[in-house]
This record gives sequence, structure tokens and C-alpha cells, in this order.
Amino acid sequence: MANIREVLANNIKEYRRKNGFSQDKLAELAGISSQYLATVETCRKFPTPEVLERIAEALSVETHELFTFASPQDELEKLRQDIIGEVVKAIKQSFAEESKKKK
Repeated sequence: MANIREVLANNIKEYRRKNGFSQDKLAELAGISSQYLATVETCRKFPTPEVLERIAEALSVETHELFTFASPQDELEKLRQDIIGEVVKAIKQSFAEESKKKK
């Protein structure tokens, strides 16, 4: 099982990537240096509560979400939901295109 630093580091990286942020961009938004953020993401430093709040705000998540451990089952369910969402989106897009062709 991952320790708290690993969970935090992985979650920050995951949310950062989901938001399309580089380390530099997230660091800028959170008001910290990109070097410091890199040390957090590699488990070498643990941020203060104030910095955690700024990182969470920059990532548009609640602070507690940075500490949520996702089990493999949770990850599979999330992947399943993402796939379903993409399929639904593709179907809707296909229907919209067909509707335009008929007009």
C-alpha cells in the first residue's frame, strides 16, 4: 500500500495531467516554484497545509481529494465510465452529423 506522500504525489500528478497543466503552469497557479512542485511530486517534500490548499485550488479540487487512495477497482470503474462517456459522445456526434445530412 502506498504511503501518504506517494498518494499525494500521484494524485497531484494525475489531476495536473487531467487539467493539461505542466509542472510550471501548476506551480505558477499555486504560487510556488516549479522546483518545489517537482520535489512534492517525487515524494521528497511534503507541503504545508497552506500550500496544499493553493495546489488544490489551482487544480479545481477539494484539498481532501489530494489524499484519496484509488484502489485498482476504483481505477477500473473510472476507466469504464470514461469509455462509456466517449461512446455516448461518439453516438451523439454521429446522430448530429446524420441529421445535418438529411436537411
